[in-house]
Amino acid sequence: MATPGIPNSYSLSTTCFGTRLGSIQDQIFAAVGMGFRRLELGLSEAPPSMEGLEESQRETGVKIPSLVAGCRDSLNGSMAAERLASTVPGESERAMNSVRRHIRLAQSWGCETIVLRCGRMEDEKTLQCARELHRRVQSEEVTPELKEEVEAWVQEAQKRAQPQIEQLCRAAYEIAQESPEMKFALEPGRDLHDLLGMEALGWVLDDQKNLGYWHDVGRIHMREKIGLPSQGDWLERFGSRMLGIHMQDAAEEETEMPMGTGEVDFKLLAEYVPSQAEKVIEISPRHGRAEILSSVQFLADLGF
Repeated sequence: MATPGIPNSYSLSTTCFGTRLGSIQDQIFAAVGMGFRRLELGLSEAPPSMEGLEESQRETGVKIPSLVAGCRDSLNGSMAAERLASTVPGESERAMNSVRRHIRLAQSWGCETIVLRCGRMEDEKTLQCARELHRRVQSEEVTPELKEEVEAWVQEAQKRAQPQIEQLCRAAYEIAQESPEMKFALEPGRDLHDLLGMEALGWVLDDQKNLGYWHDVGRIHMREKIGLPSQGDWLERFGSRMLGIHMQDAAEEETEMPMGTGEVDFKLLAEYVPSQAEKVIEISPRHGRAEILSSVQFLADLGF
């Protein structure tokens, strides 16, 4: 077992390990060595073996308060668990079965919260328009006029995606009714074509009072860069429903950066994030122990 580091109050996403450590036991001991006592099961190209989980938890006292639906599937371009809102025959049911499998695993591991990501809009014309707008945002100066055009397009696209929103509400309601002891939180997308923009997420949370909100700093920063609502806008609107936050820095087209190395205003975040929200450090596995520890120190210095 690794020598325990100075304890901190944050969770560490297993996404940070990538494929470096192949078992949850090794990941837990590595996390404890950096001072973590809480771990989130995040997405990975190669999910870790769960052998030895209970033994390592007894030995270290580490808890797993949250997991991202799909964490037991290999990360690829089309995660089944992210298709809850699909109107393609059979796709939503397949997604629900994937989420149900993750619920059963979460219950066996003492996990309380499942983070749900809901993929993209399905209409091909909408996707083509999204790609063209994204190209313009990347190649042109992002003027106030272009930002206004982008925001207006997203609002209209979300209205056109109403059948998917309704399907998501039905699926989420059914899953929540089946597992009333479990908490579920919706996390927004990062791109123009992602289903859960601000308005769409608001519609779902207004309809489903038992669902919570999960803020992702990097995703919202990317949306803000292309003219969509800012971190403060999201936090002000959904802060009262927030169950947790994925914390990372971001700049230009890069996310999952160590805290303090990008453009994110963490002082603003510290003002909005509820004290009881799960605060999960989620940085890219291309960064290592030193960057994780520097992120912890950066957040602690802000009183986060």
